[in-house]
Amino acid sequence: MRRVTLFVNGSATNGKVVAVYGTLEDLLAAASTKLGIRASSVSNGNGGLIDDITLIRDDDVLYVSEEDSYEADSRGHEDGQTHTDWLTLNVGGRCFTTTRSTLVSKEPESMLAHMFREKDVWGNKQDSQGAYLIDRSPDYFEPILNYLRHGQLIVNDGINMLGVLEEARFFGIEQLAEQLENLIKASQPPDDHSPLTRKEFIRFLLATTTKSELRCQGLNFTCADLSRLDLRYINFKMANLRGANLTHANLSGANLERADLSMACLDGANLQGVKMLCTNAEGASLRGCNFEDPAGIKANLEGANLKGVDMEGSQMTGINLRVATLKNAKLKNCNLRGATLAGTDLENCDLSGCDLQEANLRGSNVKGAIFEEMLTPLHMSQSVR
Repeated sequence: MRRVTLFVNGSATNGKVVAVYGTLEDLLAAASTKLGIRASSVSNGNGGLIDDITLIRDDDVLYVSEEDSYEADSRGHEDGQTHTDWLTLNVGGRCFTTTRSTLVSKEPESMLAHMFREKDVWGNKQDSQGAYLIDRSPDYFEPILNYLRHGQLIVNDGINMLGVLEEARFFGIEQLAEQLENLIKASQPPDDHSPLTRKEFIRFLLATTTKSELRCQGLNFTCADLSRLDLRYINFKMANLRGANLTHANLSGANLERADLSMACLDGANLQGVKMLCTNAEGASLRGCNFEDPAGIKANLEGANLKGVDMEGSQMTGINLRVATLKNAKLKNCNLRGATLAGTDLENCDLSGCDLQEANLRGSNVKGAIFEEMLTPLHMSQSVR
């Protein structure tokens, strides 16, 4: 399918892009509808009357008349120059080949349209190969050129939309700038202190490339449903996750330092290599969680408040629980082999069925702790209180 840009004869503004199909009469009918006139003939940029639709090429710029005559557009075609000739732009050292029509038709009031509507009006500098020099970022220019080609905003992964927005503003492409502003605004978390919803957070995730660091430091996720989401390596430092649903979420390598996870549910979550220093997880449920990283990166819960947590059946080989508070916690059938529990408060903690081989319990408080059905005997040297 071919497409052309139609102008009322004698004008180079308010053009309309239409698809070419069927007969010349079909094109005239479409022109009449789009331009609001009674179209009777079509001419090319040099004034030649078109009487056969097969003569029309893709991306041609045509002029429609109500009479069988042609009035040359004094602003763009006095020297026979058409809007369909090809040209090359050297943008920041990278070359882009396009047509004059692409630069002029979509946004006729933009800087690019004014630069290339008439030949050499702006005194555009050219390199040794004849490409027009533009001192801007090629990475941010590419989405703009594609927008002028087909009217769709497409930004590749790794391209910052803020950079594309600045280029759109620089070139005066207002409609594109408005689209970018709305997209950027939609990708940002709320600026108030209301809790983020699952829908808002997923939209936030999708707007961030996988190579970018996602920082959720200090954000409010109170009672949010984040279950089964891929939250690897996200920075939740000091975030409010009180009562949040994180069941079966992948939090591998995430930073939850000083976060509030009290009463949250993390059953079945992947917590390999997680950082939870001084985290408040009082009353939380972490049943069947996996803290064991095959790469050897140990989960760090040093100084965490884990009062009354339920961690039954969790894999915690080598975990660091130094000086953490696990008073009244349920650690039944947990794998704590090689864990650091030095100085940990394990008062009234249920450790029945746990594997504590090579665990360090020096200085821990085991008053009232339950050690029934231990998988390996607890050596006296492991506990001094």
